[in-house]
Amino acid sequence: MTTISNRSILLVHGRDFKPAEQPLMDISMAALRAGVERDYPAHVEALDDVYKDIAYYGDLTNTLLESRGQRYDESLDLGDRNNALNSLRSIAARKRFGIRQYDSLPGKSALREFVADIAAPLLGAIGLTMPLISSVSKDCAEYLAGQSDYADKVRQRVRDKLCEMLDRGGNVMLITHGLGCVAGYDVLWELSHDPQYRQRYENSKVDAWLTLGAPLGDNHIRKRLFGAKEKLAARFPTNVISWHNVAAEDDYCCHDNTLADDFRKMMDRRLVSAVHDYQIYNLAVRYGKSNPHSSVGYYIHPRVAKIVADWIQSGRIQEAPKYTL
Repeated sequence: MTTISNRSILLVHGRDFKPAEQPLMDISMAALRAGVERDYPAHVEALDDVYKDIAYYGDLTNTLLESRGQRYDESLDLGDRNNALNSLRSIAARKRFGIRQYDSLPGKSALREFVADIAAPLLGAIGLTMPLISSVSKDCAEYLAGQSDYADKVRQRVRDKLCEMLDRGGNVMLITHGLGCVAGYDVLWELSHDPQYRQRYENSKVDAWLTLGAPLGDNHIRKRLFGAKEKLAARFPTNVISWHNVAAEDDYCCHDNTLADDFRKMMDRRLVSAVHDYQIYNLAVRYGKSNPHSSVGYYIHPRVAKIVADWIQSGRIQEAPKYTL
């Protein structure tokens, strides 16, 4: 296959404690590559030739969480991530990523997603949304409404890496997970509208934005996104061609698992070509229990493999059903 040297993939990880940058990048790309190798082996060589990087802010998050009294065992975390990846690698057929396999996972529960669906609107109505978010994710709460410079530093990490890729030219795929989707959105808005960056980057486009387990469908989080209070002309990013959103069943981080409806005005104003939503089953098991938000489980999933393989092959992701089971 012809080498594709003008393509770049940028990963942006999510919330919670993270191992060091290189090990996290290695295991993330190993999972992404394993999915493509399983379903589209002819595209593996091209994937290997793509320029890849990660916008890493795990050190910032680790410091924040440790300052709040939490503790982290990096070697245990890496070992468990590798165990999850090895288990997922053993699934040889894409059709084995369905509901039957998901229902057989240990510790599977929809309770956290149910609570998010029910409690968030009620607590939001009485102004208790941020305490709820903080109780689940102190780093997410700090990013959205904290008094420190944590959010500024996270955005800077993402912005620096994304601008570096845009400066390289060619096709860019942005893959964000969890809280990384919020930071990614804010940076895309900055490059589109902030006077500090707009003149240089307003005409630079991200070819494909792939959001995994994104909380962007939550109304209370959307209200805190950059541009949310702007007039319609400046409300949304203008630098994404295609947006693909993958949400796992029972992943409470994306309890509102569709984004096409929430960002419909982006399409109406022709700011994005399409926003596609896909529902999947994330088969990752972390520490002996089902973890539908696991990045490893998202990266290796057949739907993600198809999106990446289509982008490698043509630069355009082919039409696909709204939901993939």
